Amino acid sequence: MTGTQHAPPSTPAPPAAVPPAAALAPTTVPPAVLAPATVPAVLAPATVPAAALASATVPPGADLSSAAGPVAAADPAATVEASPLTDPPPAVDLIPAPRSAPAVRPGPVVSEGRIEGDGRIERVDAIDPEELPDGLVVADADGRVVCFNAAAARISGIPAAEALGRPLAEALPLQDLEGRRWWPLTDPYGGLAIRTRQPERNLLLPGGREVLVSARYLRADGRTGPVRRVVVALRGTEARRRTERGHAELIATVAHELRSPLTSVKGFTATLLQKWERFTDDQRKLMLETVDADANRVTRLIAELLDISRIDAGRLEVRRQQVDLPGALRRHVDGKIAAGVAPERFVIVVDDPLPPLWADADKVDQVLGNLLENAVRHGEGTVTIEVRPDTACLDDGRLREGTAVTVSDQGPGIPEDSIPRVFTRFWRGSKRGGTGLGLYIVKGIVEAHGGSIAVDHAPGGGARFRFILPASIPDFMS
Repeated sequence: MTGTQHAPPSTPAPPAAVPPAAALAPTTVPPAVLAPATVPAVLAPATVPAAALASATVPPGADLSSAAGPVAAADPAATVEASPLTDPPPAVDLIPAPRSAPAVRPGPVVSEGRIEGDGRIERVDAIDPEELPDGLVVADADGRVVCFNAAAARISGIPAAEALGRPLAEALPLQDLEGRRWWPLTDPYGGLAIRTRQPERNLLLPGGREVLVSARYLRADGRTGPVRRVVVALRGTEARRRTERGHAELIATVAHELRSPLTSVKGFTATLLQKWERFTDDQRKLMLETVDADANRVTRLIAELLDISRIDAGRLEVRRQQVDLPGALRRHVDGKIAAGVAPERFVIVVDDPLPPLWADADKVDQVLGNLLENAVRHGEGTVTIEVRPDTACLDDGRLREGTAVTVSDQGPGIPEDSIPRVFTRFWRGSKRGGTGLGLYIVKGIVEAHGGSIAVDHAPGGGARFRFILPASIPDFMS
């Protein structure tokens, strides 16, 4: 006699149509999971893993259109495998797996990625701390050093093997410029709970070595939680020292250049005030002319300093107007001749017609004056000035008109190894005086006009400077 099996009491599932078992592929689901008595509870939405349903497939030709539950509306990727059972399983509702983002895998602390066109981030490679140019020191939540890269060892002079595993204050003993220990002062692990960083500052290592140190406190909740990691960056002070030396040299040069004319002005004015009646009119005129020349020298030096500050800050203003470049050049040559330079030393070559030039007239005069002064003071023989039209092809295929000016002399020229430094601050071609700032300012002015300047050797020996200024015709006139 055939017995009847009774399922344990359970909440019955709402009926739903299920495709015949024969139309389904062989199952990978254990039979115990699909037992008639437990299927409704096991496949409840709260207990079915999404991954188990998302990975299932349906063989080609399977007809699921008659399903009355959510299976009919499910994504084709969310299908189920089944196997023929001795008794067909009761009808159940199958909940399709929702679409979700892939799980995030833990990666290295420092990594590099590339954003693809569809928004995905492709991980390229991990960055090795040993490849960083700056020193990197990392301490864990207990305050012990867990990373001390090669740059940190080089900058601090402390071997990495001695630093790893030690407390941060012992591995990297730092002091401020007043000799106080820095780590107890900042107290990254027990100080203010809202502090997350330390700005860069000068600190001292044992032995007096100076380093630039900045720190970041990584907290558990990102704001006020306990510190779980302290990241310290170390940099050498060589670049800052070079900048400071440059500033000190600038101050020394300015002081020297100002002292000479001011001494002359002071001496002549004091003499004239005390002994005015003892001098003839010609003597008084000579003294006053000397005072005027020295005052002009001081004014010129102050203007150079202002130009340097504007060039460095990128704030050099250019007030464009139409400039007669050959006429300005002849005025400068006439001034040199009036100052005592032999007229036969100058040769001016102008290749007409020249395109109209819109530039800052005062700054163009400054460029011409500096180049002629260099050629007369540091060069020898004939100084040749050529003014010719110039045409350049831009990247977009358009032609740009401009004017090229070449100033060359017949002196010893500039040594080959010094040519790259000609347009830097304080470069002097000889010991004949000067601040060493003129050519630096010339380059800044030419580039502010959108032009270029270069130096090489003249065909007959000596130095040859060539600068090009674009026409820069205003839009309303072009």
